Amino acid sequence: MTLTKDFEPRLAIGETTVTSRDVEMLRGIDEHGSMYGAANELGRSYPHLQRRVVELEAAVGPLTRRVRGGKDGGGTQLTDDARDLIQRFERLRIELSGVTTVPESVISGTVTDRDGQLATVRTAAGDVSARLSTTAEEVEIAVRADAVVLMSPRSPWADHTSLRNRIPGVVSDLAVDDTIATVTVEVADGVTIRAVVTTESVDRLDIEEGRELIAAFKTTAARATPVDT
Repeated sequence: MTLTKDFEPRLAIGETTVTSRDVEMLRGIDEHGSMYGAANELGRSYPHLQRRVVELEAAVGPLTRRVRGGKDGGGTQLTDDARDLIQRFERLRIELSGVTTVPESVISGTVTDRDGQLATVRTAAGDVSARLSTTAEEVEIAVRADAVVLMSPRSPWADHTSLRNRIPGVVSDLAVDDTIATVTVEVADGVTIRAVVTTESVDRLDIEEGRELIAAFKTTAARATPVDT
């Protein structure tokens, strides 16, 4: 079974929640120049759409302004606050999209030491330093592929980087897509760490299957969660 991540971006402003449906409504008003036009295009009732605008404006401030006169008899325009709200929502959507589309590596292990919210976890690939906000002993460590740095074992920086976790392994898979590549490094029997790098890095590090590399990442990039038992 293949599982995929999904999300529904939401912005909370006090007790009011702004959803993609609200942003679609504001875009419709902007495109058609009226609430009537937006309601017809989106297949919504005008009274319901108008009520929703009033609800949002009670939390955010003026989102629309009435334009009177002209050959079309006037209409409705968005305020700068409305455009700012749309932009904030889009930034959130893009941020969440990155979270759901970037692959994660998961490594199981046992907590051997704690220091506040940081922990040392013994895994099949060696000790890993990770963030931990639970008292559990058996955990899984998740690391996003875009937080992993690949280095050659022969690099003079391999032992002098600020990245606390440095795990040696062998490239077991390389998937290249235009300018981005996903590199899978086997760091122990059945344990892999994936990294997203540019094709330029693939060429510079001479990455291919069987190549020895070091997968490095910060402690703050590794999140340990309890293993359900």
